[in-house]
Amino acid sequence: MQKVLVFLMVLIASLSYSQKKLDQLLKKYNTESIPYIYVNELKSYPEDIILLDARESKEYAISHLKDAIFIGYDFFNLDSTCQKIPNKDSKIIVYCSLGIRSEDIAEKLKKAGYNNIFNLYGGIFEWKNQSNPVYNSEGYETNEVHTFSKEWSKWLKQGQKIYE
Repeated sequence: MQKVLVFLMVLIASLSYSQKKLDQLLKKYNTESIPYIYVNELKSYPEDIILLDARESKEYAISHLKDAIFIGYDFFNLDSTCQKIPNKDSKIIVYCSLGIRSEDIAEKLKKAGYNNIFNLYGGIFEWKNQSNPVYNSEGYETNEVHTFSKEWSKWLKQGQKIYE
């Protein structure tokens, strides 16, 4: 029993440390101009949300959140995205690998008049790290997650890391 207790304490400390490191990373790159939504909140969110994937097409093809709309990052097209979402009051959640690129895209949408937009804290990595499903381009659940690069792959703790 004591070994189990020690293990749980170490695990909790490790997760807390990892969360603190992610906080530091996101503070380094983000302005927090777009409010975060956290994985546990997203899981209990109503179904009338719009999920936007702000990663590149090769990342999206490997895995994405169910029903997410690919909008990209490098070649993001604001006009095309606005045509897909005519209601500026729609509940929109933008995500990427960790929540850095998605903030940039969400800021563009906010400037275009969308007023109910959130950035997924920790992105698809945090989603998968908390044992939530991701889907491949054929719509099947997969354990693979495109990690953008070997450097960024350290943030994915669960799932099979794919990068090029």
